[in-house]
Amino acid sequence: MKFEFHDVKIGSLFGFTDDIKTNENTFSVNSGNITIIWNRNQSPVTMQIDDLSITLQPNQLVTTTYLQHISYQHTTLPLTAFLFNRAFYCIADHDSEVSCNGILFFGTQDLPIISIPKSQERKFSTLYEVFEDEFATPDKIQGDMLQMLLKRLIIICTRLAKEQHIVKKLNNEQIDVVRKFNVLVDTHFKTKRKVSDYADMLYKSPKTLSNLFSLYNQKSPQQIILERLALEAKRLIRFTDMQNQEIAYELGFNDPAHFSRFFKKMTNQSPTQYRELKAA
Repeated sequence: MKFEFHDVKIGSLFGFTDDIKTNENTFSVNSGNITIIWNRNQSPVTMQIDDLSITLQPNQLVTTTYLQHISYQHTTLPLTAFLFNRAFYCIADHDSEVSCNGILFFGTQDLPIISIPKSQERKFSTLYEVFEDEFATPDKIQGDMLQMLLKRLIIICTRLAKEQHIVKKLNNEQIDVVRKFNVLVDTHFKTKRKVSDYADMLYKSPKTLSNLFSLYNQKSPQQIILERLALEAKRLIRFTDMQNQEIAYELGFNDPAHFSRFFKKMTNQSPTQYRELKAA
């Protein structure tokens, strides 16, 4: 089963499938999508997200963004997925917890794996059925209805994520700073490498940011910046035909040798060694 809403004029997409492995490349827009993946099976299911093997237990969800590379090569059971792009849900690109820049997608460096409690399984099943019904009712307001349903799904998942992943002693303002920092890093990591750059944009001091991330039990802000840069380098090496020198310039390094030293420090391998290992 696969459903799709696609507005050609603005390039918006909302997709819904009960087998993302089979249908992932069959949607009208196959890049720039944010995805919510849901294991509705009675058994665990494994997939690959970047270099990590991720196992979803029954009734667990994981959210991924267009910044991540997902492989279902070793996935043996069908996975339900909702996928959408900014043109569908983030037209105004509003900045709130339930936008496409919300904590569910950009609020933490860890992959947010959400467990659906027994008490809420019926709620999710009902929402699944409502999505099916809406796709069976094509009319002029179908896009608006699907946006409303997607927002409801994101709100429910965000509440669960906060209950299951966010440290209780953080207040909402502190959570928002953590989320905004991660969004800013994803936007500017190629050109801004200092914590002070992001602290200025957030109207905080670098020390305040460091203390907050320590309270949140996260890596330091500087480490997050460097790891984001290294992650992009690994993706470009693994999933593109770009050479090391091209990647160095793409990531803002003026000297390819400097890039190679940085990459080896972060991964314990040179770019060439990493490329050869992944090609093997």
